[in-house]
Amino acid sequence: MRVSCALVLILASATTAAAQSAAPAAAPEGAAPPSYVPERVFDSSTKRFSDFESMLADLMYADVVFVGEQHDDPATHRLELAILDGLARRRGNIILALEMFERDVQPALDAYLAGTITEEAFLKTSRPWPRYQTDYRPLVEFAKARLWQVVASNVPRKLAADVSRSGLAVLDQLPPGERGWAAREFQCPLDAYFKRFAEAMTAHPMPGGTQRSAEDQRQTTERFYFAQCVKDETMGESVANAITGASAPRPLVVHFDGAFHSDYGMGTAARAERRLKGAMVRIVTMLPVDDLDRLKPTKDDRKIADYLVYTIRPPKPADAAGGGAR
Repeated sequence: MRVSCALVLILASATTAAAQSAAPAAAPEGAAPPSYVPERVFDSSTKRFSDFESMLADLMYADVVFVGEQHDDPATHRLELAILDGLARRRGNIILALEMFERDVQPALDAYLAGTITEEAFLKTSRPWPRYQTDYRPLVEFAKARLWQVVASNVPRKLAADVSRSGLAVLDQLPPGERGWAAREFQCPLDAYFKRFAEAMTAHPMPGGTQRSAEDQRQTTERFYFAQCVKDETMGESVANAITGASAPRPLVVHFDGAFHSDYGMGTAARAERRLKGAMVRIVTMLPVDDLDRLKPTKDDRKIADYLVYTIRPPKPADAAGGGAR
């Protein structure tokens, strides 16, 4: 089962130092059109394969587009830029929102977009993800070149980690200036989304690798689920605020997140829809596969998203060296 990087961050918190040490480097401007990437697009509503441009022609009419990514797939990130480029060719009032930046760094992000601080200063204070230069910088630069608003939608990872240890009550103990870094209200039912989350948890060892009783495991899973819920509620609220706080005409918000957050219309997508009654929401999920010519989406696959965008999975290191079995 695919699981979001958010869960891995909550469990391990291993990327913080690497992210904070990321430094700006020369890279192509994000305003440049993306190069071609092999892909196939499946339209779940028609149960047929479509094409990238037809998908974009539909997405342009939405209020919110959630793009669920596989964080470690290079083709996914190049196609994300292609999505922005295609939508920019069709309408102008677009807001970019990113799971990859957290609410407390919004002032630094705004300052960089406005040109009042350098990229180096921005990256020193914004805790970019480790592969920011290749994966997310093109998106930010594309938006910057077009004077788009960019929303740092996520809750600070430290707060999510605190919730995973001590529960939701820790948010009520935050100073007033920090309480706004998380959503104002939460709904965290132990529903189908929780079931998916619990199943994903079983695929990841618990911190310390210790054996736990069934009851301890259940309580731990629930605490980590509440941390996941804080992320989803905060990102969903961030998306909703971007729309309700914008001036006319109503903007299109494009939110990039780990696919677990938006697959099946759950997680962040569900939290945003709850706050945006009647909004047109579209979900796109990026799916790396080994062979684009032998795709047969199942009935369950069609429930994942409105559009499934298949990319070619990068070869494993052994395969790349010619020594791996296929």
